[in-house]
Amino acid sequence: MGNSIISIKPLEFPWKTSDPFLFCVHHADFYPKGNDHMGPDASLAGRNIGNDFTIKDGWRMYHGSKVPGFPAHPHRGFETVTIVTKGMVDHSDSLGAAGRFGNGDVQWMTAGKGVQHSEMFPLLNRKQDNPLELFQIWLNLPKKNKLVEPHFAMLWDESIPQHKVVDEKGKKTSVKIIAGHLGSVKAPEPAPNSWANDKTNEVAIWILKMEEGASFKLPKASAGINRTLYLYEGENIRMDGQSVTNYHSVVVKPDDEIEIENGARPASILLLQGKPIGEPVAQYGPFVMNTQPEIQEAMQEYQQTEFGGWPWGSHDHVHPRERGRFAIHADGTEELK
Repeated sequence: MGNSIISIKPLEFPWKTSDPFLFCVHHADFYPKGNDHMGPDASLAGRNIGNDFTIKDGWRMYHGSKVPGFPAHPHRGFETVTIVTKGMVDHSDSLGAAGRFGNGDVQWMTAGKGVQHSEMFPLLNRKQDNPLELFQIWLNLPKKNKLVEPHFAMLWDESIPQHKVVDEKGKKTSVKIIAGHLGSVKAPEPAPNSWANDKTNEVAIWILKMEEGASFKLPKASAGINRTLYLYEGENIRMDGQSVTNYHSVVVKPDDEIEIENGARPASILLLQGKPIGEPVAQYGPFVMNTQPEIQEAMQEYQQTEFGGWPWGSHDHVHPRERGRFAIHADGTEELK
């Protein structure tokens, strides 16, 4: 290995991450045309409906029975950052908030003391295929913020800045900055109680898009920061003299400037970095606390309160087909796109 590379590993499901991140999942599904219920206009025979995580015909239903996705489920003690690069996601939650977002939008949700939400993937197009690609990143919360009030914010695609560079060969790289900054280009403000809200934690979530043959210099971060790159699209890249093939992660030293040289096909890379929280992690499914007794408390409270209950007509609630991108927050504030 070169001096700047700590490890190179094939990607699994979910992707392994380092503190302050808990994990990342990458969903890429090639859904067919939609039916009248915004589900697949195709047979569901042979699928393990309710727990369909095996790709069949290029797509999965996940926990959905009619519409693909994840019906109502709880979270406590961490944040979800959902990046939708293709397709649409319908959000509904126990606070009464809702939204439809996609095609470059990002939802940043602080679960805090507890929230239920559903994430469904409505197949809006009846006459053509409905491809979906998204990342969901779980970002931990420090102990002092584990039980804050739940919160979600929409980072609409139009508001997320991109840093664009052209190398000496005329090849282009664009960096979508969802969290953190690159030079003078800064991401939208993160959730108020997020670990990312303290700039000294150097949390960064970037998506790099590189033309074939492009080069890009990854600037230094501070020593002690965890920094990982995930090559999820392309053929191969070279870093510090090492070749990295598609669907591999690269853990690098944060305080080295590293040049990324792309191969013969356009490449897409997710970068996650941040200062470790450095606290114990106790996790049971959708609950992430510091100790096992706290996990037991979370489970008991959810059984008793359902974190506010479920105000929607079904656990796999989807919004009307004709609705565009929107967000309605728990206080009634509405955003339309």
